[in-house]
Amino acid sequence: MRLIRSILRFALPVIILGGCIYATWWLLSHPPEQQTVTIPPTVVRVEGTVLKRVSYALQVPSQGTVQPRTRSTLLPEVSGKITEMSPAFRPGGFFNKNEVLLKLDTTDYETAIVIAKAEVAQTEVVLVEEKARAEQARENWKALGRGGEPSALVTRAPQVAQAEANVAAAKARVLRAERDLERTIIRAPYAGQVLEQAVDVGQFVTQGTVLGRVFAVDYVEIRLPLPERESQYLRLPQPFRDQPVNQTPKVVLKATVAGKPVTWEGRLVRVEGSLDEQTRQATAVVQVTDPYASRADGAPPLTIGAFVEAVIAGDTLEDVFIIPRQAVRAGNEIILIDQPQNTLRRMSVEPLVSTEKHIVISTKAAKSPKEGAVLCITPIPFPADGARVLPTIDGQAPLPVTKKEKPAGKPPVVSQKADT
Repeated sequence: MRLIRSILRFALPVIILGGCIYATWWLLSHPPEQQTVTIPPTVVRVEGTVLKRVSYALQVPSQGTVQPRTRSTLLPEVSGKITEMSPAFRPGGFFNKNEVLLKLDTTDYETAIVIAKAEVAQTEVVLVEEKARAEQARENWKALGRGGEPSALVTRAPQVAQAEANVAAAKARVLRAERDLERTIIRAPYAGQVLEQAVDVGQFVTQGTVLGRVFAVDYVEIRLPLPERESQYLRLPQPFRDQPVNQTPKVVLKATVAGKPVTWEGRLVRVEGSLDEQTRQATAVVQVTDPYASRADGAPPLTIGAFVEAVIAGDTLEDVFIIPRQAVRAGNEIILIDQPQNTLRRMSVEPLVSTEKHIVISTKAAKSPKEGAVLCITPIPFPADGARVLPTIDGQAPLPVTKKEKPAGKPPVVSQKADT
């Protein structure tokens, strides 16, 4: 038994090792047959649309802040204590042209008028006396039998002239005193609204004291920067000195007041004569008439300092393609789908107008697709020319093209307006 166990102890590992070597040899000599699988190319599904020639009513967006056409600081021309104040002379109060806003104490100025009139009376008496002396001197000259014209000293001409000048000066002091009395009443220079009140009843003011700040409400102005590319299609009033302004574009202003959208209508009345030094853009001025008038729809007024968005009506562009913004890549590049192979082709275009939602290109431009071409509107990160896709064109899968099919005619011209 010991001999058998010894033999098995040494023979069993040898047998196992030999079996492993044989199995390895057999597997290497008889490898399994490999099956070759052909993977079909991946076809990307995309959305496409047929380009059609349309008309585009241009509307140029801009934005600005509402400003008064006239803003004034009220200053008294005379000194005095404020004795009366209009109820309208409060922040936010409205007033009409020539309305009395403030009154100053008039006692000193009424006294000055009385004194000035007394001086006039005194100087007139002196003038009468000098004229009488001058006449008497002439009579004496004739009584002495002297011939010729007497000299100015003999006729007292300098004394008469001085008396006349004193009378004129006294009358001028009367006029000045009367004007000072009128200036104790501070009137509104125009119809407007009070922006700031700086004084009150009982306060003594002098010349140059700030009484308050007001602004006109007959119309307001909004300065709007104009984009250079789109401004060429606007009918802007040119800043020529010798040419009148005829027709001006209509402008729609939009703002949110108390959480509600409100619109106003204005007119582009002029273009500033200089470009902005930083942006090199022209600045148009829009005018809104009577912005504080009550409206039938109950909309709030267009207040000073409000930030508004503007849409300026421009010309209608004919024979153009409207390309969605999502279909435009960097460098104004678009992707076309060539039919019937359904392959991609990249093309760079030159837009006439560019907005947040689309670009507009001319159908007659050198870098422009042909009418009826299929535009890929699905964003593709890395498109390659000639890559095949599976398009859905305007909601329908493409039909196979045969040799018997005739090309379709030109699509009808439609009118499309810009999104506002």
